[in-house]
Amino acid sequence: MLSHVRKQDVLLVRLTGELDQCSASGIRRDMDALLTDPRIRHLVIDLNDMPFMDSSGLGVILGRYRALQARGGTVSLMHLSPQVKRVYDLSGLARIIPVIGEEEAKG
Repeated sequence: MLSHVRKQDVLLVRLTGELDQCSASGIRRDMDALLTDPRIRHLVIDLNDMPFMDSSGLGVILGRYRALQARGGTVSLMHLSPQVKRVYDLSGLARIIPVIGEEEAKG
C-alpha cells in the first residue's frame, strides 16, 4: 500500500506492508505515476510500516533513484526496520541512497 504527500518539489511516499515480488509491480506503477510530474525533484520513501523487503523491493527503489537522478533529483529513505536495513546494507544501496531522519525529510 502506498500513500503520499507532496510539498513543493519533495514527494514523501509512505509504504505499508511488504515490498516483495508480489507487491513490487503495483508499487512501481503507483510511484511512477506520481513521478510523472517533472517538478518533483526529491523523493523520500518512508518505510516505517514496512517490516519486509526483498530484492524486488530494492529494484523498485533503485529504479526510482535512476529516474530522479536523470532529472537532477535525489532519493532518500527513512524509518528502516532492522530486517529492511540489513537487506539494504547488504545490497550496497547504502552507498548511493541515504537514510535520513525526520528533520531532513521536512526540508
